[in-house]
Amino acid sequence: MNFELSEDQRAIAQMADSLFVDHCHDDYMRRWDTSGEPLMAPLWALCIETGLHALAIPESHGGSGLGMTELMLVLQAQGKGLAQVPLWRHQLAAATLAAFALPEVAAWAEKAASGEAMLTLAIDALGSACGIELQARPCAEGWELNGRVAAVALGEQAQAALVLAEVDGQPRLLLLDLSVAQVTRVPAVLTHGEAVADVHVEGLRVPAQQLLPSTALAWLEPRSVAALAALQLGVSEEQIRRTVAYVSERQQFERRIGSFQAVQMSMADAHIALEALRSVLWQLCYRVDAGLPSPSEALATAYLACEAGHRIGHIAQHVHGGIGVDLTYPIHRFLYWSRALGLALGGSAASLERLGDWLSDNDKLGWKYDLEEHQAL
Repeated sequence: MNFELSEDQRAIAQMADSLFVDHCHDDYMRRWDTSGEPLMAPLWALCIETGLHALAIPESHGGSGLGMTELMLVLQAQGKGLAQVPLWRHQLAAATLAAFALPEVAAWAEKAASGEAMLTLAIDALGSACGIELQARPCAEGWELNGRVAAVALGEQAQAALVLAEVDGQPRLLLLDLSVAQVTRVPAVLTHGEAVADVHVEGLRVPAQQLLPSTALAWLEPRSVAALAALQLGVSEEQIRRTVAYVSERQQFERRIGSFQAVQMSMADAHIALEALRSVLWQLCYRVDAGLPSPSEALATAYLACEAGHRIGHIAQHVHGGIGVDLTYPIHRFLYWSRALGLALGGSAASLERLGDWLSDNDKLGWKYDLEEHQAL
């Protein structure tokens, strides 16, 4: 089997690496911390200029029509740079609309591909203790919406959002125009610097076509997991690189602390966690791009992304010692990001519980080897 990236994929990865690393250097990040800006607008403009904002949007709607593998490479580079730009939410929202919405609603995907509109999405309620707080009830015009969507990423800056609504007790994706009078946005900032807004909806009536079919959520969820895991992979990889550089220089008892066996074993554990995440993420992206079902692969990836983020973040902070909690030193930002990504994925315990439920409902011992891949439902 050939596990090599294609020449085009390598070119995309190199361009993304150069873009994010060059822009998000430590001096820039220190200025960003105190800027109060909701997103890195100059960097987002460069993403639009280079087409990175539309890789996963179909060509029929103005995008590049590439797959999750290419998007994963870009998001990994974004994670390394801790770049505050809405790459994955913007284009996965657009790709979902292109795949499942009627033409008048799918037109938002074309606006997203051209850079005319910024889209966001919020499906965190699937793993939230509060559940889905936006209710949709049938009315003469289509659906009447009431409730709240909590912490929508760039909810105040985006023009539209793909959100979860509860319809007859079931979660459904719905396109919400954020500029209408019945929508109120309350802005906030998460610990890792991401701008969010609680979106309150009261008495909003929307056409029936803005509610997507139930199959849209099943299509979007594994792709969202892959996107968040790719960011986690990039964050964790850079976290390890910086920590290795630190322990190779820091001296204690007249020895570099990287020569201590305990530090070496901790860094080896971090590397193993990183490569385990990389392996399951690549498998998930392969299956998504090949059109194969991947419910268990998505849950396993979510679990390992949460676990890797927690383990690697803990090790990095521990071996940095006191300087790790100094906010003038850059390593703390990676810990904030890894924790935020773990929360967005629902947490390792919840992901593992969902995977256990899936295995209980799909009791096919040896299914990985005894069945054709497309039968592993």
